Amino acid sequence: MDELPGLGPLNAESTASIIARRLRTAIMYGSLPPGGQLNEVELAARFGVSRGPLREAMQRLVQEGLLRSVRNRGLFVVTLTPDDVRDIYIARRAVERAAVSLILPRDGAGAAGRLGEVHRQMREAAARADYPALSDADLRFHEVLVAASKSPRLMRMHGTLLVESRMCMTALQSTYRLPDEVVTEHGALVDGLLEADEERLFRLIDAHMQDALLRLIPAGASG
Repeated sequence: MDELPGLGPLNAESTASIIARRLRTAIMYGSLPPGGQLNEVELAARFGVSRGPLREAMQRLVQEGLLRSVRNRGLFVVTLTPDDVRDIYIARRAVERAAVSLILPRDGAGAAGRLGEVHRQMREAAARADYPALSDADLRFHEVLVAASKSPRLMRMHGTLLVESRMCMTALQSTYRLPDEVVTEHGALVDGLLEADEERLFRLIDAHMQDALLRLIPAGASG
């Protein structure tokens, strides 16, 4: 059979995709800190790759808004301004509300079951006062929630937002609420799915995003 454009054999994940994923993780957890410049020679040596796939990977992150290009200087990890943070949480609110609207008519109980497992991990992290593990489980909870929508576009948008959210939460850990409060809040989301209560879920999502903004951004801050 003749090969048709766009319908050739599937390939394994490309080197550039693997590098991009690792760079996202490094940005997410601060190994590549906000404002930091990426050194091509050092990164190519660290990954054991040529500069071609590394540059491709970095350009993907430029397109995603995680890196910025400065003419004649190179690539830098973005530094999120208060306006950026507001925009991230406005977008997350919209995506997660849309996800809930898709989940409830299909399989709210099934989604609640999957989220219940992540909620258990949150309880365990809270019991040992492990704040990094708790914030990771917090984001994983929301990732599983959006994945349950089965919308590739919502998941794709949410993936970049979660990287940016984790960057925010590195700063947020110093003002993180009591672990029991975080666990209770996410438990309410599981209950809302079990009860198929869309309005309650919307209120809980709105409150979650607003609370994060209040703790991340000082009153009146802009820019």
